[in-house]
Amino acid sequence: MTLEELVGCNITEKKMETVSQALEELLVAAQQQDCLTVGVYESAKLMNVDPDSVVLCVLATDEEDEDDIALQIHFTLIQAFCCDNDINILRVSGIRRIAQVLGEPGTADSNGNEPKDLHCILVTNTQCQSLKCQALQDVGNYCEQSRCKNQWVPYLALQER
Repeated sequence: MTLEELVGCNITEKKMETVSQALEELLVAAQQQDCLTVGVYESAKLMNVDPDSVVLCVLATDEEDEDDIALQIHFTLIQAFCCDNDINILRVSGIRRIAQVLGEPGTADSNGNEPKDLHCILVTNTQCQSLKCQALQDVGNYCEQSRCKNQWVPYLALQER
């Protein structure tokens, strides 16, 4: 490996870490302002009714979800809709980390309530301007830079903490 490759890898890792941190901050801020829609079906319903309110679509999977054909079909349709409506998309691995960030239980609770479907999360832009924060700009810039490199659906791996 050359010095340029080593330095390039280090810069890329730091950038990914920064974007991961920005995404986590954005999800928490959006949740606090009630600007999150969680779940594949709930997200599809919102995008059908009001696609202009959506500023980011996060599609999350883990290794065990890769063989779920139905989920992959949903993702393909959601990605196509987002591309048609100029909505930033981000593929993320680390559903457990997203659950931690959002304070969601990872498994069914003692009452038998199933955990929320965190495979698709939409961040909406309400009249509150505080979502126009640095975190949203950082994630948006990352998506835009990825599109410039012909990577239409950028990928981000969230790390457990």
